[in-house]
Amino acid sequence: MPPIISVQNLGKKYVLGHQSQERYTALRDVMTNGVKRFAHKLRHPLATSKSDPTREDFWALKDINFDIQQGDRVGIIGRNGAGKSTLLKILSRITEPTVGQIKISGRVASLLEVGTGFHPELTGRENIFLNGAILGMSKAEIKKRFDEIVAFAEVEKFLDTPVKRYSSGMYVRLAFAVAAHLEPEILIVDEVLAVGDAQFQKKCLGKMEEVGKQGRTVLFVSHNMAMISNLCQKGIVLDGGRLAFQGHISEAVMKYYQGANAPDEASRRFESDTAALLGSQLIGVGDALDVTIHDEFVVRMKYRIKQSIDGKCVPNFHFFSADGNYVFVAGAEGVLAMPPGDYFADCTIPANLLNEGAYFVGLGLTTYYDAARFDVEFFDRNALTFNVIDPMDERSNRYGYAGPVPGVVRPKLTWNISKDI
Repeated sequence: MPPIISVQNLGKKYVLGHQSQERYTALRDVMTNGVKRFAHKLRHPLATSKSDPTREDFWALKDINFDIQQGDRVGIIGRNGAGKSTLLKILSRITEPTVGQIKISGRVASLLEVGTGFHPELTGRENIFLNGAILGMSKAEIKKRFDEIVAFAEVEKFLDTPVKRYSSGMYVRLAFAVAAHLEPEILIVDEVLAVGDAQFQKKCLGKMEEVGKQGRTVLFVSHNMAMISNLCQKGIVLDGGRLAFQGHISEAVMKYYQGANAPDEASRRFESDTAALLGSQLIGVGDALDVTIHDEFVVRMKYRIKQSIDGKCVPNFHFFSADGNYVFVAGAEGVLAMPPGDYFADCTIPANLLNEGAYFVGLGLTTYYDAARFDVEFFDRNALTFNVIDPMDERSNRYGYAGPVPGVVRPKLTWNISKDI
């Protein structure tokens, strides 16, 4: 089946202007310099012009290639300046690429920023019909969806008010309702949803999921990795205007965080004269490195003790959050002196312990001789990564709340609620 979106060798260049060191240039100087450049071209028609120090070429996107199939829900991830918004503007046909081409099969509805897509002088009612017409829908088709759009946006009282008088929240509610309900084959949504309140964000996420299940395509940009992980199946990671990764959404999230948490060599030591790290594994975690918040899983380390030692070689696992902060450290209990050989150390992480998000696991082995003396045999700070997902199903204790839950741990504790009599 041919892709619904195909991007080939895409690039977008902007010309940046830099202020020259000369603070003031008279009109006479501008005219004189222009005449000199013209005369130089007449005398030397084949000469190449010197580069202008006040202008610089900046490639916001370069060498971008990917295909998106019908029905895919794709999260586009990257730090500020990575090229996400530029890519969406090109896909939405707001701006043209400098090089390369895009092929899109179907109608595109986009919600990129507050103010995009509506005429400020027209009322909410008029803008609904205008957007439908732009999408190629007939007046009858728009009328069929009209009441549903208004109910979703919750702006009934302001339908006949010019949208320039809307608050940013009202504007986004109506813009999203129009984009999602006028049945586009492709729905493109940028971080603009952050303007809405938590309840409206939940409605939007539910609607985008519904759109995806109907076989339509969703492209979603957000810095909220938990939201991206829940909504999308696939991910595209942009880094410095280039495509860094395309694949399963959890792998894309981990790729994004690995770039931000790349360990230095000082944090990686794989062996000593006494012991060596042989390998590591996550058991019970999906192929794409994701695990639901409700499921337990096992962190396994394989290591070798090279020689007999008068001490206890204790495996220890260090858990870090996506921003690089410590979550906790777990050390094995009941370790005795062990003869040389290969060993496995398994640590079970219980269900309903970690909050949703990306995590890194550092694997270490420490030899303890007494209370005052120990040696770190090896330590790999980012040996393993995984992504915890909250499916927001009936087992979740969110009570319909769709926003991020604070904290790095989210244990399921025992509660007792009783009436005071």
